[in-house]
Amino acid sequence: MKRLSSVVLVATALCMVAASSAKAQGTLRYGFSGGLLLPTGNYKSGDKLGWVGGVGATYWLPGNFGVRGELSYSQTSHDSATFGAAGHTKIIGGMASAVYALNPASAPARIILSAGLGFYNVKLDANGVSLPSSTKVGFGGGAAVAFKLGAGSTRLVVASRYQTVSASPSLNFIPITVGFSFGK
Repeated sequence: MKRLSSVVLVATALCMVAASSAKAQGTLRYGFSGGLLLPTGNYKSGDKLGWVGGVGATYWLPGNFGVRGELSYSQTSHDSATFGAAGHTKIIGGMASAVYALNPASAPARIILSAGLGFYNVKLDANGVSLPSSTKVGFGGGAAVAFKLGAGSTRLVVASRYQTVSASPSLNFIPITVGFSFGK
């Protein structure tokens, strides 16, 4: 136990030192978004168009590379004719992504590519009965365009990507979101 505590303490100290030196070199942007969730594949055969909302932050390293973390919540409604019951599919999760901007931060419209890996909790309910939830690995990749709004640092971000969650069967979907980002 004492050894584990020492390892955790050293790891925490190293993270704090790395974060403070990285903070001096990069920039942090954060924001929120909302939009539509389009089920695809097997997911589309049982569920209808849904909605998604989320928050996230991107740490931009010097240059056009960055690291993004985000949390999202989405919900779709079952197509009772094909699913066999009324209800919803709810997905809550988090993803860590590598991001790359095709143009500089000073551009009026910045095109951003992303790819990442995360964990998602999937919960279904049918006819008012909640089925057991499961947490699965997911991954995705996509693109966004961040438009500068005025002379400040606020940007309007329009984004989409293809995501899959390794449930059985897999849940494949395309979120299309609009949001705002703030920061340097």
